[in-house]
Amino acid sequence: MNGTANRTSTSREQVVTVPNGWVMLPLLLGLLLFDIFLFIYSLNVGENASGHPFVGLIIISIVSFPVYIVLLTGFFTLQPNEARVLILFGAYRGTVRQSGFHWGNPFYANHSIRSTDRISNATAATTSTSRNKISLRARTLNGEKLKVNDKRGNPIEIAAVVVWRVGDTAQATFDVDNYEKYVETQSETSLRHLASSYAYDHGEENEITLRSGVDEVSQALRKELQDRLAKAGVAVEEARLTHLAYAPEIAQAMLRRQQAEAIIDARQKIVHGAVSMVDMALKDLAEKQVVQLDDERKAAMVSNLMVVLCGEAEVHPVINTGTLYS
Repeated sequence: MNGTANRTSTSREQVVTVPNGWVMLPLLLGLLLFDIFLFIYSLNVGENASGHPFVGLIIISIVSFPVYIVLLTGFFTLQPNEARVLILFGAYRGTVRQSGFHWGNPFYANHSIRSTDRISNATAATTSTSRNKISLRARTLNGEKLKVNDKRGNPIEIAAVVVWRVGDTAQATFDVDNYEKYVETQSETSLRHLASSYAYDHGEENEITLRSGVDEVSQALRKELQDRLAKAGVAVEEARLTHLAYAPEIAQAMLRRQQAEAIIDARQKIVHGAVSMVDMALKDLAEKQVVQLDDERKAAMVSNLMVVLCGEAEVHPVINTGTLYS
């Protein structure tokens, strides 16, 4: 029970302040110079007075010298949007977020990671032992194309870009082994799950698809990523699809289907427009009494107009010198 409580306490960031480096630098340098002066002074005075009364001062100056040298190694700088996790003998002591020149305990362990995008494990291990800083700047993960099956089992290619930043340095340091690798892995997992939850296109009525509901799909991806990455103290600012297409093996077949559907839709509009124009022509002829048409003549006229309006080839007029009945 106590072990669980301790682990929880170290997984929540605690912002702390440390002494200003510009104040500590002259102070420590002054103490170091005073120690050197004390050592030289003790030797000179001790030589004149047989050395017995000033042996203690000499010992103190000798012991203090390496102490001051060690204290001088506690200086560090932080740039804007940069933090340092303080770990003292295995215990989390807080996080410094204020930029500037600081001084801290020289025994704060160099444990956390400051990495760049797509860093290798070997480089990350080297970096984690050299400095304990974490970048708080926004980062972009441009995911690679993934081949997955959509909701209907069609193979598709999909990719996404994720904009994220570290929100809790303690969680990023202690709750996951490598938070950058964790973000990359969880982003791929979330994208695969998202693609299998939606159809590529041609959904049912009011159904959101990957192709038609880009904004809704992006919001769903961002929410799922945030739920997955909350454990690592990572805040997801944006997630959006950057690539969406059928897999090459079915792309041609799907293209032909889309072309056929486009032709059908175009034909429907053409026929609807032609019927409206024919109806308007018949009504105008009747209202203006240009010519009196019986049902058979109307049928012939409708047939001719539909051929003219719906035909793809150029229409050549034919002059009828007789009548409809002969």
